[in-house]
Amino acid sequence: QVQLEESGGGLVQAGGSLGLSCTASGRTRSSYVMGWFRQAPGKEREFVAAMSSSDRYYADSVKGRFTIYRDNVKNTVYLQMDSLNAEDTAVYYCAATTYSTLVDETRRFDPNEYNYWGQGTQVTVSS
Repeated sequence: QVQLEESGGGLVQAGGSLGLSCTASGRTRSSYVMGWFRQAPGKEREFVAAMSSSDRYYADSVKGRFTIYRDNVKNTVYLQMDSLNAEDTAVYYCAATTYSTLVDETRRFDPNEYNYWGQGTQVTVSS
C-alpha cells in the first residue's frame, strides 16, 4: 500500500502562484510514479501532470505555467503553479500509478489507471 498526503492549496488571485506538495509513505520503494489530477465542480477528474525519473508530462492546459518536480529523499512530489486563472480552480489530487501506465499515452490521462490517491486539496483562483 502507498499512502499519499497533500499539502498546500488555498486562495490566490488570478495571475498569482501557488505550490502543492504530496508526500508518499508505505511502499514507497515500489515502482510507482506520482502525478496530479484535478476536479472542478460538475466536471470529470482530469490529468494535470506526472513524472518519472527521466520525463515530465503535462496537460496542454497547464503547459508552460505548471511545473512538477520531486525530492526523492523526502518521497515528495511538488506542483508549482504559476500564472493561475479562474479555470484552474479545482480540487487537486495527488495520485500514484505504475511506470508502464505513465509512459502509455492511451492510459496516462485515465484516472482509473492510478492506484492510489490523496485526499485532495482545494485551489481557488479569484478573478
